[in-house]
Formats: sequence, structure tokens, C-alpha cells
Amino acid sequence: MRHAGVPPFVVCGTLLLVASCAWGGGSGDAGERPPGAPTGVTAEAGSATSVHVMWNAVAAEPGISAYEVYRGGTKVQDVPASEHMADVTRLTPGTAYVFTVRARDTEGRLGPRSREVRATTPAAVAADGSAPSRPGSAHGRAAGSRAAQLSWTASKDDRGVVSYDVFQGDTKIHSVGGSQTATVVTGLRPGTRYAFTVRARDAADNVSPASAVVRLTTAPGSDDGRGTAPTAFRATTRQADGAWHIDLSWVPPRADGVITEYEVQLDGRAATSLVFGGTAPRDRATYSFYAGQEAGVSHRVRIRAKLPDGTWGGYSAERTVTTGRP
Repeated sequence: MRHAGVPPFVVCGTLLLVASCAWGGGSGDAGERPPGAPTGVTAEAGSATSVHVMWNAVAAEPGISAYEVYRGGTKVQDVPASEHMADVTRLTPGTAYVFTVRARDTEGRLGPRSREVRATTPAAVAADGSAPSRPGSAHGRAAGSRAAQLSWTASKDDRGVVSYDVFQGDTKIHSVGGSQTATVVTGLRPGTRYAFTVRARDAADNVSPASAVVRLTTAPGSDDGRGTAPTAFRATTRQADGAWHIDLSWVPPRADGVITEYEVQLDGRAATSLVFGGTAPRDRATYSFYAGQEAGVSHRVRIRAKLPDGTWGGYSAERTVTTGRP
């Protein structure tokens, strides 16, 4: 059963609305379909000869075995299902590139390609043997049981820092642009100790010494997820065309990667999934849905985001609204 007035599939601009409800129709089993296209794909130059590509995890039955990364029409990397990033190397300096990603399930079925993303490598620098300085004042904190917030002060380089590499122990887990000095790491385990460091990289692939080690422990168990919940959540009602609608607005949670999917919970039940196509909002998101024709009806509503690692973040604060009342 679906909520009255909430259509199972509606395309509105670049926003796809999917009602979260069971239904008895259809001829195919979920396990017989290939995986969907990866969302939240980004690409950013890591040096004059490399680009860092990142995407959100894809959920599929019976499961994802790997991701394929393409440069133009050429497959350049196979990435294990547990990873959602890749460094594409041996590129030409000062060149624009187009990347896409496909998911492959454990039965060998390939899903469709993601949307195209573009990145341009910086120009080559001649005879640059000087590495950037060590990132300073590195510190961080656990954001609940499955995420951590890291920050550092900028490195110095005679030609400019192109990117920062984030390491978990000895393993590189992410890369951010040279103008960024903070990041959020998701997909962590509850009640676990972690050690992170940051290194700066310039256009010539010179890498700085590692920052001071940031040690932290995630919260035990399954917390309320407040560190990964949408903030500044607001809900109001309005009347249009003889019916009442609920207008929502919120600030997306901070996370490495792009938040493209949200779930709206209405009166304690999952009502609608929102999937943003194109450019998903980063500063403030809005959504409006039909709430019926009767005034004086109260509803409780809250929202949560699907994080880039494929897990659901925490719920926002819950708001109560009544049709016909401000």
C-alpha cells in the first residue's frame, strides 16, 4: 500500500521520486536485473598526470563484485566492490578527460554507465623536484559510529598544491582538491580505533611528508547517526490547486562524494525516496509533496540521506505539521 497522493514514479526536472512501498505487479525478479548506474560520480585532478575518480556504492542482488572505470570509451581500471574510488594515472598534462563508472554484479552482469564527469589535468611543470610542505595542525573527531571529520592546515609549495591524499594507516582512502583542508570519512566500523594521516601532492607528483597522525575511536554500537543527518530541517504546509502540500528544506550532511538520494519518513513510515539527477544540491535542498485535500490533518515528517559509501545516514530532527495551519 502506498500513501495516498504519492505516485510511485514521477520525474520533476532532475529529481526522480520513488514511492517506498511494496507492490505485486511485475514479471522480473530483482536478482535477474543488472545493477543500476553508480551515482554521485566526481573526478578531480590529483596531479598533472592523474585524476581521482569517486562514486557512491551501488546496491544490488545478489551483490556487486567490482566497478569498472572508463576514460572516454576505454576501460582503464577494475576496482573491488569494497572500494568506491580510483586514481587514473599516466595521463597527459593540460588535458581534459571524461570518465564514467559501471557496476558489475557477482553474476557478471554489467549495469549502465554513470553520467559523464570531466576533469582537466594541470599543465606540466619543468624540473620541479620540490615536494610540498607537511600539512599542519591535523586533527579530527568521530561523527557517531560510522564517520569521522578530519581537518588540517594548508601545505605550501613553490608551484602550488594540486591535491591532498588521505590515508587510513598505510592505505590511501581518498583524495581531495588542493583548495580543500577538511573532509568527512564514512563507512567506518562502530567502536573501532582509527589512525589517519594527510599528504599534499603537487602537479609534478611530488608528495609531502605525512601530517601528524590523527587517532580517534568511533562510537560503539549503532548510534542515532546525528553526525551524518541532514541539518536545519524545516517543514511547512501550503495550499495549491485545491489541495494541501508539505514543503521540506534541509542542509545536506557533509560527506566526501555527492549526496544524491534521500528517504522521507511520514508518520513513522518510509513514504518516498528522492533521487537527484544532474547536479545534486550541496548547500540547501528542497522538496514538496502532496498531503491531501483535508485541512486540520497533522503529520510527522523527517528525512535521511544515503551516504556515498552506500549506507543510510541518521535521521534529521522530526517536524510536525498540520494542513491549513502556518
